[in-house]
Amino acid sequence: MKTFIRKAVFPVAGFGTRFLPATKAMPKELLPIINKPLIQYAVEDAIGAGCKTLVFVTGRNKRAIEDHFDRNIELELALEASGRKEEAQMVRHIIPKDVECIFVRQPEQLGLGHAVLCAERAVGNEPFVVLLADDFLISTGASVTSDLINSFNKTGKCQLSLVEVDKENVSKYGIVKPGGDKKSVRGLVEKPNVENAPSCLASIGRYALTPEIFDILRHQEPGHGNEIQLADSINKMALDGKVEGVLFEGERFDCGSFQGYLKAINTVARKMFGK
Repeated sequence: MKTFIRKAVFPVAGFGTRFLPATKAMPKELLPIINKPLIQYAVEDAIGAGCKTLVFVTGRNKRAIEDHFDRNIELELALEASGRKEEAQMVRHIIPKDVECIFVRQPEQLGLGHAVLCAERAVGNEPFVVLLADDFLISTGASVTSDLINSFNKTGKCQLSLVEVDKENVSKYGIVKPGGDKKSVRGLVEKPNVENAPSCLASIGRYALTPEIFDILRHQEPGHGNEIQLADSINKMALDGKVEGVLFEGERFDCGSFQGYLKAINTVARKMFGK
């Protein structure tokens, strides 16, 4: 039975403390890569993969994200009046007409798992994808979200986007315990010590999940950092043979760090303007 994923969840409630003071009043997800904010790249990835409902899990001081994806009639008219019709069209069509945006509030930051759980009523009893804007990805082929959805459609199992990381960096990620075949995932350990890491395959910020995850999250005990970790709930599903991994092919930049953010800007600048 073929299942199509049409809903995408964007957890965007974090404070972005590593980028203070820039993020004191501006959401970190609106930090630009040249002329486009991080969250817009993630949104375009989801829309390109066929998602028609975008669920943003927000927090206090995140109204600017909603404003970014809303119409700004005054700006559009001002651009048209000055003859800048191409730019007017660009800001008018940031979100296609057939795509719906839903904004829900995470009242307290209790972890990524809790943020995903906050989206339950908007998602309903449907499979969905989760995209973290901090992970800026440039795919060599189809988009990473398209790859995850295509893999999900074949088996109906949850899908994780995976990259291989250096051994000394495994403590920064959720690390996969590989199964017997190429795609199988037998477990997921959040930020293990180097000596306890089951592999060097790290789960990055793209997931295709079934609605079964909500019930697991609802009963999930706090884990690493005393937060409700999405990785812990995915691990429970992996133990039941319900999770697979898709190796990401392309360039990845951790834009939650200064170094990764600057590398992303430099890479996109070279692609746009040449060396």
